[in-house]
Amino acid sequence: MALVPLHQTAQAPCFSTSIYDLKHPIFKGTRIAQMALQRHITRRRATTNILAASVGVLAMEAISCQQTGTASGFDFGMTAPEQTLEEAESGIKGHAQSLIQVKELLEAESWNAAQRALRKCSAYLKQDIYTIIQAKPGSERPELRKLYSDLFNSVTRLDYAARDENVPRIWDCYGNVVSALSNILSRL
Repeated sequence: MALVPLHQTAQAPCFSTSIYDLKHPIFKGTRIAQMALQRHITRRRATTNILAASVGVLAMEAISCQQTGTASGFDFGMTAPEQTLEEAESGIKGHAQSLIQVKELLEAESWNAAQRALRKCSAYLKQDIYTIIQAKPGSERPELRKLYSDLFNSVTRLDYAARDENVPRIWDCYGNVVSALSNILSRL
């Protein structure tokens, strides 16, 4: 036995409301066509207003950039902190000493604290050495970059060894870090 609804309604025909379809003579003057056309005009006007506002903002940004000589749309200081050569040279010895003092934490087998201290002091040291290398003449840079790479690859290996609590590997990596550090400091 099939269920039949008591009252069936005829479905309204489905019309496309594309602005181009509404130009057909059948739709001329109908309420559907007028509403669709109004919606299309409103959408187009809103898009135009947004575009005009964004062009205005970009134009003002370009004008202020030309007047000041700096780009204010993006803060490059967050990605590459400005550091002078003098600041780098004055801080490098202290940061190198901090890197060597990680030995005390390694001897105490305080692995997490050693990792945190290692990451902190190596980040500062990395910035100092990079700044100094950039100030050197171009002919000296490739050798210094190689030493820089060796030092911080050794620091990364030491970090991983401390994470794994692999004591023999920790002391091997620590020796490599001290050796690479003295090697690069003698060249700077």
